[in-house]
Amino acid sequence: MSAAKTNELFDILRAACARQYGFNPRRVTEGMRYVGKETAGKDTVHIFRDVNSHAQIVLKNTFVTLRETRGDKPHWSDAEKARYKHTDAEIDAEMAAQQAEIEYTRTSPFYQTHRDHLLTHYKDSPSYRPGSPSTHAAAKTLLAALAEAQDAQLAAFAEQLHSNAPEHLAHLLLAACHLELEATKTP
Repeated sequence: MSAAKTNELFDILRAACARQYGFNPRRVTEGMRYVGKETAGKDTVHIFRDVNSHAQIVLKNTFVTLRETRGDKPHWSDAEKARYKHTDAEIDAEMAAQQAEIEYTRTSPFYQTHRDHLLTHYKDSPSYRPGSPSTHAAAKTLLAALAEAQDAQLAAFAEQLHSNAPEHLAHLLLAACHLELEATKTP
């Protein structure tokens, strides 16, 4: 599908989500990705999915439907719906908090200690080792091993970020690595 057609579908999606559910168009733009179309008989619908929760929205003409379940997995919890209704100020505050977490991660002793190891799993890194696990798997394995060893640096890092969730901590470590690699590409 052309970029122009996808943009047109997003325009319709933003308007329909705001009209039907009170969703903030900015959150829809930032959070949704076009998946593709599905056909049932003569009806063709377009599917969009949230990048984080994978909750789906079905667009048919100018009407949207939230897919409440996908198989036996629930989607669109009340918290997810509320997140899509945040004001621009709330979205800005959320983004600023996320950016602050990433900046803290980049300068933290924990990241500095394990930075070189994590970078060896990035194909763009000069220290890349072919055949190594994916970046995500490497970060999760590192965190699991350090948690089991009750590593003091990991404990301090998690305490500062108010999170012991391995997925969240792995995301922050990988975001810091990604930003570092991107900075080396920029002339």
